[in-house]
Amino acid sequence: MDIINPQAQAYAERYSSPEPELLREIAEYTYTHHAQPHMLSGHLQGRFLEMISSLLRPRRILEIGTFMGYSAICLAAGLKEGGILHTIELRDADADVAEGYFRRANMTGRIIQHRGNALEIIPALKEDWDLVFIDADKVNYTEYYKLVLPRLIPGGLIIADNVLFHGKVLEKPVNDKNAKAIQAFNEYVEKDVSVEKTMLTVRDGLLFIRKNKVGLS
Repeated sequence: MDIINPQAQAYAERYSSPEPELLREIAEYTYTHHAQPHMLSGHLQGRFLEMISSLLRPRRILEIGTFMGYSAICLAAGLKEGGILHTIELRDADADVAEGYFRRANMTGRIIQHRGNALEIIPALKEDWDLVFIDADKVNYTEYYKLVLPRLIPGGLIIADNVLFHGKVLEKPVNDKNAKAIQAFNEYVEKDVSVEKTMLTVRDGLLFIRKNKVGLS
């Protein structure tokens, strides 16, 4: 199912800031060489993520799911001076490609790449997060959320990608395994009174989750 009209998508990209050359190269490489290029954030979402990060000026960012490094470069552009983005990737081949692009973006000092199972890596990172981007395996979205929320600063932001999951969450009943996991995650966050949330129909759906400044209920 096409969630966003392709003409509207192209129009929005035209009237957004242009895609930087290196990010355009990452996109071209991904669509030429990767079996799942649809996983890339892409032009419009990339500009949106960079703008959000630039507005927040975070000190610490966690990204769960590096893929080709596109979204990490966008998010890291908004870091405060001395800020760090930690990104986690399970697949070595994708992490290798991403690290090459981090070097070319001159961000090796601002982006720390972790390889392996995010469920094991996240608890070992002794950081308080200003901004978290969840874009990894869908079946563990709720578990990732449970892990990062206690370390998210009051007023901090979690952005979860693919929360419409190609429109499959709209099917009745929801049959796809990943769509079921996303639906369960969306419902879990909906019931969480410790956060404010807004779902946006950008690309494949983005859920913005802001931790209440008064702390957890």
